[in-house]
Amino acid sequence: MTTSRRGAPHHNRFACAALALTIAVTAAAAQAQQPAKRVLYVTTSAGYRHDVLDLSKDVLKDVGARSGAFTVTSTEDLSVFTRQELQTFAALIFFTTGELPMTDSQKRAFLEFVRGGKGFVGVHSATDTFYDWPEYLALIGGYFNDHPWHQKVTIDIADRSNAIVAFLAPSLSIADEIYQISDFDYRHAHVLLQLDPRSVDLTLDTVRPRFYGWPLAWTRSYGNGRVFYTALGHDPAVWRDPRYQQLLSNAILWVTRRNTSPRGP
Repeated sequence: MTTSRRGAPHHNRFACAALALTIAVTAAAAQAQQPAKRVLYVTTSAGYRHDVLDLSKDVLKDVGARSGAFTVTSTEDLSVFTRQELQTFAALIFFTTGELPMTDSQKRAFLEFVRGGKGFVGVHSATDTFYDWPEYLALIGGYFNDHPWHQKVTIDIADRSNAIVAFLAPSLSIADEIYQISDFDYRHAHVLLQLDPRSVDLTLDTVRPRFYGWPLAWTRSYGNGRVFYTALGHDPAVWRDPRYQQLLSNAILWVTRRNTSPRGP
């Protein structure tokens, strides 16, 4: 049986479409078949304790369940910071403050965990933590340096091609407590979100402008591990915001290497 010249391309288009669909279904099935990664959410407060912590635990648990890719266990018990215990997790999330009461061996286990290829997500006051431990700064990439504004602001997406923030519009409005960051390792951090300074009063006494502006979310590497931080997350309304929940979900997928997007951070 012969096939006309006109019919061959038509047949090929269907064949290619069928092949593409098969590949997509197979990839989705493979992703679904992967066991959910375990993520440890640490909310120990050695300084200021945020009222939103209990809500944040519920939100992260729900975000993990919806993703199907990770589960979240919350704790304030730092005794889990041993090499053996930490290896049962794929990532750590910190919403912490102050000089956490970790022993030297616990600190080593923490750093080895991330440096060895696991993930770390810092939320809001994670940069208001461990000021007296330089290696923590080397991991997270910056320190909290006051919050001049607690209001509705405009946030710009610094890299819209990035898989973590690609779902957002070029800019967004959000009401939250807005951090400014000191000691920012701008050379080794990839900024994803930044404050639009036109949306705030820069004449306040607590404002300390820096050449790198006001980064509000970034990614970086620590050894073989992946690190994500966002300064947002003080207000309950932010945690209930679907955009913020998606941001955290995408970040966790990235640090745990479950993000299959070809354009990762």
